[in-house]
Amino acid sequence: MAGLIKREDIDEVRQRTDIKEVVDGYVTLKSAGVGSWKGLCPFHDERSPSFHVRPHMGSYHCFGCGEGGDVISFVQKMDHTSFAETVEKLAARIGFELRYEDGGTGPRREDAGKRQRMLDAHKIAAEFFRDQLLTPEAATGRSFLQERGFDRTAAEHFGVGYAPQGWDGLLNHLTGRGFTLDELKLTGMFSASSNNAGRLYDRFRGRLMWPIRDITGDTVGFGARKLYEDDPGPKYLNTPETSLYKKSQVLYGIDLAKREIAKSRQLVVVEGYTDVMACHLAGVGTAVATCGTAFGAEHIKIARRLLSDDGTGGEVIFTFDGDAAGQKAALRAFEEDQRFNAQTYVAVGAGGADPCELRQTAGDQAVQDLISTRRPLFEFAIKASFDQFDLTTGEGQMKALRHAAPIVANIRDVSLRSIYTRELSRWLGMQFVGEDQVARAVASAAKRAAQPAPETQGEGRRRTGDGQQGDWGERTGAQPGQDAPGASTGQGRSSAGDQARVEEVPQFRRPDPRDPVARMEREALEVVLQYPQLLDGAQWERFGDSRFSVPAYAALHDAVRAAAAGGSQDPSATSNWVERVRQEVPEVLRGFVSELAVTPLPAKDADALAMYCRDILNRLSELRITRLKAEKLSALQRLDPASDPAQFQQLNRELMELEMERRALRSD
Repeated sequence: MAGLIKREDIDEVRQRTDIKEVVDGYVTLKSAGVGSWKGLCPFHDERSPSFHVRPHMGSYHCFGCGEGGDVISFVQKMDHTSFAETVEKLAARIGFELRYEDGGTGPRREDAGKRQRMLDAHKIAAEFFRDQLLTPEAATGRSFLQERGFDRTAAEHFGVGYAPQGWDGLLNHLTGRGFTLDELKLTGMFSASSNNAGRLYDRFRGRLMWPIRDITGDTVGFGARKLYEDDPGPKYLNTPETSLYKKSQVLYGIDLAKREIAKSRQLVVVEGYTDVMACHLAGVGTAVATCGTAFGAEHIKIARRLLSDDGTGGEVIFTFDGDAAGQKAALRAFEEDQRFNAQTYVAVGAGGADPCELRQTAGDQAVQDLISTRRPLFEFAIKASFDQFDLTTGEGQMKALRHAAPIVANIRDVSLRSIYTRELSRWLGMQFVGEDQVARAVASAAKRAAQPAPETQGEGRRRTGDGQQGDWGERTGAQPGQDAPGASTGQGRSSAGDQARVEEVPQFRRPDPRDPVARMEREALEVVLQYPQLLDGAQWERFGDSRFSVPAYAALHDAVRAAAAGGSQDPSATSNWVERVRQEVPEVLRGFVSELAVTPLPAKDADALAMYCRDILNRLSELRITRLKAEKLSALQRLDPASDPAQFQQLNRELMELEMERRALRSD
C-alpha cells in the first residue's frame, strides 16, 4: 500500500541532489562569486538576472519576484508536480530508493500523478514510433528522410519515427502497457469516434513522427508529417493542446540546443522540424523551431533565460522563406523585438531556400553561410515597410520617414543607431528628404520614446531584496504561506460583512537598509545560514547570546537557535540546515530565509570568505558588548556606591570583563 515518504529520506534526497545541475536544465547560470550562481528568473520575465542559486546551501531565491526555496520546491513549481511526486522524481534521478511509513511502497501504478502517467505514455509512444520506422511499411518515410539528406543515425538522434497506417496500433500498444482509456484521452494522441460511441482511435496514422520535447528532454507531444496522397489531413499535424503540450510554450529541438545556446549565446529560429535537423547536422547547434505557431512572448521567455539575455551580448537569428508568407512572419517577429536585450537578425537564403533545402543542394557550409550573412531584423522590417509608400514623391518619402524613424530610434546600440540613421536617408532617397531632416526625425522619435509612461494606478511594488522598503505578511489578500508585504496582526471582516475572523499572520516590516545596525544583523544571519560549518563552539555561543533589534531578524535568530539546538548546524548537512531554519520561522518569512541563503557574500576566495564570516560575527558580538556596557553604565550611574558597595564593585567587574572580551575580539 502507499504511504508517506520517510522524513529522513526526504532530507537525504534534498541533500544529495545538486540544485545547480537541476536548475541548469531550465536556466543558464553564470558565476556570481564564491559558491554563487545567477541567471534570469524562470518565474517572471526580467531583463537583468536577479535569480540566485547557492549549490552548497541547496537554495535558490529571486530578488525580483521573491520566489525562493530548495530543489524540491523549484521542481514542484517548474513541473507542476505534487511534493511526493517531486521527491520520487528527484530520488529516481540520483538512484536513491525511498522508504515509506507503515511499510508502504509508494504510490501504486494506478495512483501515480496524471502528469507523470502522461509523460510515461509519451515516452513509450516515442519508442513505439521509432521502432515502427524500421518496418517495411515505413519505407516511404525512410525515403522521405533520405531524399532530404537524413540517414538512420540522424533519425535516431532526433528520435524520428513512423506512425503505422492502422487505426489502433498505438492504442493497443499503450493499453497493453497498462494505460487506461481515460488516461489516454488526456494525451492528445488519440481521437474519439463520433459514430461509434466515442471509441478511441490513433490520431496519427501513416505519418513521419517527430517527438516534441520540453527543455528537460521529456516528450510532451508530437509533430506528424503527411506521407501519402490519400491522406485527407493537413501536411503537418501536431498534438492538440493538453496539460503537457502548450504550443506557445514549446520549441522543437530546445532539449538538444539548450547547452549550445547558452555557450554561444546565439539562438537560431527556423520554420520546421527538418530545418532544425539540417542546421544541427550542418554545425549550427543552436537551431530550434516553433510548433505550428508564431514565435511569441512565451517562447521569448524561454529563449532569454537560455541566452542569459542581460544586455551584455547575444543574438537571435530568424530564418524565413523569401516569399510573402516568410516576410509576414519576419514582421511578426519584429513586433516582439523589444522584448529582447539581445540583437535580433533575419537570414533569408538565396532564392528563398530554407536550411533543409540549402543543405541538400549546397551542403553544410551553405547553411553556416546563411546564418553568418544574417542582417539586422530592424533593417529588414524598415525595407519591407517601404513597399507601402511611394518613394518617388515627397509625400511618400515623408510618410515612410515618419514610419521608420521610431524603428531606428529604438535601436539599442547607439553606434548602430547613428549608422542606420545615415542608411535610412540613403534608402529614402535624397531628392525630397535630406540627411539632416532624417537625423532630426530619429532624434525626435528617440526623445518621445524616452519619456516615462504614466504610472499605472494600483501597480504592485517590486520586490528587490535588501533595498526594498516593503513589509512581510501584509493583509491585502495575503494567505498563509505567501510572502506578501505588512505590519501587524489583527482581525478583519469578510466582504459580505460577516464577523468571520481573519487568520492572524505575524507581520514584519523590512528595515531601512541604511540603518547600520540592521545591516549588520542581516549580514550575520547571511553568514550563519550560508556557512554554519565555519562557526566554532565559542562563535555559536556568542551568536546565540546576541540580541537582534529588527523584529524580522529576531524571528530568524530564534529560528536559527532552534534549528541549531537540533544539531542541524552539522556542515555535512548544510542543504537541510537551511530547510530546517525555514521550517522554524513564521511562514511569511520563509521566502526571506531563502533570500538570505543565496545573497552573495563579498569574498573572492575561500580565505577571504572565512575572514569575512569571522569579522561579521565578531562585529555582531561587539555590538552585543556595546549594548551590555551601555546598560551596565546606566545602572552604575543610578547606583549610590555608599549604599550598595558590593553591587557597585560587581558592575565595575562586569564592565571590565566586557571590555576585555571586546579587545580579544579585535585582536582575533
